[in-house]
Order: sequence, then structure tokens, then C-alpha cells
Amino acid sequence: MRILGIDPGFATIGFGLVEAERGQARMETYGAITTPAGLPLSRRLYQIGTDMEELIGQLKPDVISIEELFFNTNITTGIAVAHGRGVLLYAAEKCGVPLFEYTPSQVKLAVTGYGKAEKRQVMDMTRRLLKLKAVPRPDDAADALALALCHARSMTSRLPQAGNVTETV
Repeated sequence: MRILGIDPGFATIGFGLVEAERGQARMETYGAITTPAGLPLSRRLYQIGTDMEELIGQLKPDVISIEELFFNTNITTGIAVAHGRGVLLYAAEKCGVPLFEYTPSQVKLAVTGYGKAEKRQVMDMTRRLLKLKAVPRPDDAADALALALCHARSMTSRLPQAGNVTETV
């Protein structure tokens, strides 16, 4: 199964493609979609959507695993990220790729075994599980690979639900 992990944003959107089979996962590719800071938000959102549709077309994932939003202290940034995330959800739906959503705690638990793990622990375990020489950069790409791993490790315990393309886990 080809799993495309997406770490949502509006300036930098991390992505990571993992091939998962029989309890094993292998990194295929990773990177980031970026938008220039000087552009109006509407133009950045348009670019995110266009780039994501192109990425989905190139990588041909079986499913997409995306992070649910977690609002910290900066609500303004959170709202902009929510806009970007909405465009990502739209692109997945438009391309007909099933979408699964995971909370940060679920990703941490799936990757490290501890739902309150620190970011560096998640990044290091992602590196180890995928047998990589170094933690992927930028951090957004490493986070996206962790999201793909989360789905790979969760999918064996999930029953497919016919007709329900978007699922919150």
C-alpha cells in the first residue's frame, strides 16, 4: 500500500510517501511544497491545491494520511494552517484518494509507543523505522513520513468502511 503522509500548513507543507507491506514500511520519497511569503493567502492556497493535485498524480498513493489540526498559542497562524489544510482535503477528495486523519498524539503513539513523546523522539524513531541514515529535512517532511507510518501501523487493525472516504481516527 502506498501511503502519502501530509503535514499541513500554508508556507510549508511536508509530504512523505511510504510503501507498506506485511508489517514493513519503506520510504519512497519525501519533500515539501512551499509558497512564497509575499503572496496573498488566496494565491498561496491556490498554489497549494494545484501543487498537491500534481503531487498526487505523480505519486499515485492508495491513501493519504493527514494530521488533524492542533491549535497552540498562535491562533492567527492556526487559522491560516486550517485554510491550507482545507485545500489539502479538497485536493485529496478531487483526486479520489481515501483520506485518514490522525491527531498528533495518535502519530506519537504509533511511531514511538508513547502518545506524549517529544518531537525529536518521533523524528528519530521515524528514521529508525524507515532505516534512513539521517532524519529527513525539512522537519515538515519528517512529520509527514511519521504520519504515513502512523497509518501503516494502524491500517492492520482497521476494517474498510465502504462509502466512507474521509475518516477521522
